[in-house]
Amino acid sequence: MWGFLFTATNLLAIAGWLLLAAGPRKPAVHSLIMYCGVAVLCLTYTVVFALFLSGAVDPVRVAGAGQPGFGSIAGVRALFASDGGVVIGWTHYLAFDLFTGLWIAADADNKQFGRAFQLPFLFATFMAGPVGLLAWLIVRERRARARGRS
Repeated sequence: MWGFLFTATNLLAIAGWLLLAAGPRKPAVHSLIMYCGVAVLCLTYTVVFALFLSGAVDPVRVAGAGQPGFGSIAGVRALFASDGGVVIGWTHYLAFDLFTGLWIAADADNKQFGRAFQLPFLFATFMAGPVGLLAWLIVRERRARARGRS
């Protein structure tokens, strides 16, 4: 089950990223990425996370992993001490990174940055979310300020 879900969420995210990078920048395409990509990833995450925390799925954890929770490093480590925890965490990253990429593309289009200029930021966000977002926030700042004054 976990292997299938991992593969399915990866394929969905990659399809969204490819459409974002190479597809037309039209409202319908952005909606498709948002609702058939980001929203489906979020729904998958929500359902499986709830089932996982309730113990309904993946009750077997690595021996000695401790109690899962968000209050300590050990608790977070225990959340990821199973295939289910890893897939849930990975789905979280996929959803937020794709959403961030969609925002970067829309913001870049709005500020009239060309598609070729955007690609490195989208790729960096795809590979290492916060790195791409930080780079984009730094680059966009001058143009955002200039547009704010006019």
